[in-house]
Amino acid sequence: MITDVNVREADAADAPVLARLRWAFKQEDHDGDLSEPVRPMKHAEDWIRDRLASKRWLAWVAESHGEICGHVFLHLVERIPEPYEDNTPVGYVTNFYVVPEHRNRGFGAALLQALRRHAQDSGIDVLIVWPSEGSVPLYRRSGFQSPTELLEAR
Repeated sequence: MITDVNVREADAADAPVLARLRWAFKQEDHDGDLSEPVRPMKHAEDWIRDRLASKRWLAWVAESHGEICGHVFLHLVERIPEPYEDNTPVGYVTNFYVVPEHRNRGFGAALLQALRRHAQDSGIDVLIVWPSEGSVPLYRRSGFQSPTELLEAR
């Protein structure tokens, strides 16, 4: 399935490409709407660069032939210490995207595998995600399950 993919942790230098892919991702969410965005892409680029440089957010990228063609982000949500349980952070998985021409070739699975390996190595025992309808099967194949204890208010 995968022919040429390299998955690695992203760094601040990847911000321009990650911002461009973020814009493409959100335009897909809006049925390819290419109208003028309400904020410049530079805003996303600066935000991503700052978060990756400070390690407040982590991200992994999938590269094919040296070009980034997918990414997934992880934000660690701290838990308040308590006397009886470990207070390792909860991992919030978001901004998971693979460019259309590389989909259904294992790139997404490779990204999630790298993220899950990092979580396991770091002692993060809970990862949460609000998946799109189309991504649910991939998340399930990657070990994600429906929660039994999560509530949501909107």
